[in-house]
Amino acid sequence: MDFNVKKLASGAGLFFTRAVQYTEEKLGQAERTELDAHFENLMSRADCTKHWTEKIYRQTEYLLQPNPSARIEEFLYEKLDMKAPSRVTNAELLGQHMEDAAKEFGPGTPYGSTLLKVGDCERRLGAAEREFIQTSAISFLNPLRNFLEGDWRTISRERRLLENLRLDLDACKARVKKAKAAEAKAAVAPDFQETRPRNYVLSASASALWTEEVEKAEQDLRLAQTEFDRQAEVTRLLLEGISSTHVNHLRCLHEFVEAQAAYYKQGHLHMLELQKELGRLPNAFALNSTHSVAAAAGASEATESPVETETLKIEEVQAPATGTRKVKVLYDYDAADSSELSLLADELITVYTVPGMDSDWLIGEKGNQKGKVPVTYLELLS
Repeated sequence: MDFNVKKLASGAGLFFTRAVQYTEEKLGQAERTELDAHFENLMSRADCTKHWTEKIYRQTEYLLQPNPSARIEEFLYEKLDMKAPSRVTNAELLGQHMEDAAKEFGPGTPYGSTLLKVGDCERRLGAAEREFIQTSAISFLNPLRNFLEGDWRTISRERRLLENLRLDLDACKARVKKAKAAEAKAAVAPDFQETRPRNYVLSASASALWTEEVEKAEQDLRLAQTEFDRQAEVTRLLLEGISSTHVNHLRCLHEFVEAQAAYYKQGHLHMLELQKELGRLPNAFALNSTHSVAAAAGASEATESPVETETLKIEEVQAPATGTRKVKVLYDYDAADSSELSLLADELITVYTVPGMDSDWLIGEKGNQKGKVPVTYLELLS
């Protein structure tokens, strides 16, 4: 108990000394030991790294999980050291609802069959999103969090210790300065005519005491300087390690970009595949503009003789004298066979219809090429 009281009293005295030194520095009444410019630059760079790493980490969390309730739930599971349950993405849930609706409406109907295909695509998009979230969390979020919760806490602790040792060093410097001033004052020879003999003895004793105090203060100063220099070197090494942190975060950033690019590419391929499938479905859906194309091109049907789609030979089809229209291609399209025409997005082609053709298809021409094209991939030009 006696040891604890002494330790507590010593700690309180040290804290009071540091508080006094800090207050006097703020008031401009005490000198402060300044760190060299390189050290200051290292600390500024470390603070900047912490600031922006924290912001990037938080915003990436919002990107991967926009739902704040879900983020809080994941945080609680992590703190409790429990595995969070697998969460269904919104796209997967949408796909499930579409497939359930298709079963109610009838999978054989145009609407039901389309719902099935779109729902399946949404489920695949959701699975790709979940994989992207997991990959990004491992390759990008975790390294950033490890820096904030590991390396940065170590750096902050060592910097606080360095600041405390600096206060101790400056307090020792002030103590030496005051002791030397008192020693010099006590060493001044007293006036023989105005001072009684007894005071000579007191003056000599005071001078000896202040000399002893100066020696003790200088010894404490040397010890404080040694501890400060040692801690400054430790802190400097940690701050210089920020460069390695930047290299590590750069590698993680590349991995994040690769994961994001793969996710968007996969989603783009899924949507292109879905568009092609919907374009082949009879009466699956039709845009207003594509119906206008079919209606305008159908004006020439009155002068043509009926031709069955099954027996239609593309090389024998001739463009009518009237009824041809210019259209713009909305999406890329790969021909399934020799009777179809491959399309590239944004190119302009001429289209028309022939009697007996499916209303979802038109005859398209570009240059010397001719073939069937799906109306859902076209936009009528006024």
